[in-house]
Amino acid sequence: MELFWHRRDLRTADNVGLAAATGTGDDADRGPGAAVFVFDPDVLDHASDVRARRLLDGLAALRDDYRERGSDLLVARGDPETVLPRLADALDADRVVWNRDYSGLARERDAGVRRALDDVDVEREAHHDAVLHDPDAIRTNAGDPYSVYTYYWKKWTDRAKDDPLPAPSREELVDADVLASAVGSEARADGGSAVDRVAVGDLPTPADLGFAEPDAEVGPAGTAVARERLDAFLDGAVFGYEADRDYPSRESTSRLSAFLTYGEIGVRETYAATTEAMAEAESDAQPDDAPEQVEEFQQQLAWREFYTQVLFHNPEVVTENFKEYEEGIAWRDDPEEIAAWKRGETGYPIVDAGMRQLREEAFIHNRVRMIVASFLTKDLLADWRHGYEHFKQLLADHDTANNNGGWQWAASTGTDAQPYFRIFNPMTQGERYDPDAEYIAEYVPELRGVEADLIHGWHELSPTQRANAAPDYPAPIVDHSERREEALAMYKRARGEDPEE
Repeated sequence: MELFWHRRDLRTADNVGLAAATGTGDDADRGPGAAVFVFDPDVLDHASDVRARRLLDGLAALRDDYRERGSDLLVARGDPETVLPRLADALDADRVVWNRDYSGLARERDAGVRRALDDVDVEREAHHDAVLHDPDAIRTNAGDPYSVYTYYWKKWTDRAKDDPLPAPSREELVDADVLASAVGSEARADGGSAVDRVAVGDLPTPADLGFAEPDAEVGPAGTAVARERLDAFLDGAVFGYEADRDYPSRESTSRLSAFLTYGEIGVRETYAATTEAMAEAESDAQPDDAPEQVEEFQQQLAWREFYTQVLFHNPEVVTENFKEYEEGIAWRDDPEEIAAWKRGETGYPIVDAGMRQLREEAFIHNRVRMIVASFLTKDLLADWRHGYEHFKQLLADHDTANNNGGWQWAASTGTDAQPYFRIFNPMTQGERYDPDAEYIAEYVPELRGVEADLIHGWHELSPTQRANAAPDYPAPIVDHSERREEALAMYKRARGEDPEE
């Protein structure tokens, strides 16, 4: 018997470690496998109400998948360094298997688990699964990790990709009754030791884990929903992806980010489906540029892996600038302005729409993510870490590597970063990407019924005009033109340059 430890891979299909543990695919002599998820208190300390709810929903779907296959999901609470050796002993498991994660916290945890298993002479094995190419696989010709996406993408797209793996069969999984019998004695509270609880299929509530139910609608979870969403996207929207993806009212993006974050659909399965769609587009009556549109979406998968390898090789970027400025950046960090940004009450309609979408849906459209991030760092002159932490709390699809990479890009402190002198104009961005103000009106009810021209020119209206058009919507809290000049001066000083030149 082998024990597979689920983390950010809440699926049975296209799961490299699970396939190894159950004897699926090339490892036919191994297995059967039992699966466990461990609620680690150190990991929960970094979670949020939104992500706890989303995680539990994903685990419920995973548990149902195992039950349909005649098995079940073991659920444990406690320190994995204690839980896993004890479970291996209770199950008489020959080996504990898992898929690698790449953050600094995850790597420290995994090192501790390896030592704990070594101490009790239990074999252990880790696999690359969350990315198509592991973080050490794609390097510059000099052997260094890439810090410029364009060059990384060229090598990424030329590399062969592994095929997706099947889910284990009923025969390759430990029977549910066997699991219940093996861990029955472990299913009690354990007197305050490092193992609080082990049970079969018994999921805690958010309150059990110290979280509240979020105000946001976090959306459905699980592999079945992810596949439906992927299929629907590849049936149509993907063929206009490059042209439409920046327009939030068109709903032309895949909305797969949360499913990929929790590993409810495999990246190999996703990539293979896009490749098949690309091939079909070349033979069907799709626009001539359909393959290029699909490739544009594949680039989003490559961006995920680019930021993963950045985090892997530079774990300090979670709290520190990747790009060092000679004099340091003197952020303004006005608490009232930051609070208004979080509430979606800045008086810049596209910014406020995005921040309210985030609060209501635990999601924010990608173009709008860039707009609100630029506004925080370049208009409010606030440290990107405020935005990173806010997104970390409210996004269902929070991924440390991607969230950090996006924020540092916007703040001109990261790899391949937006040059400091390119500053998004929030009014121009709104007019360009939401010309009819449909997205804005959906999330900012105070502006419903107001003409789009007035919304996009809100910063130019007099107090009387604003009061007549939308009396409950605030005036802009800052002047974009003035703050743009302040931002340029701030970055010049950080670079050791004269801001007057």
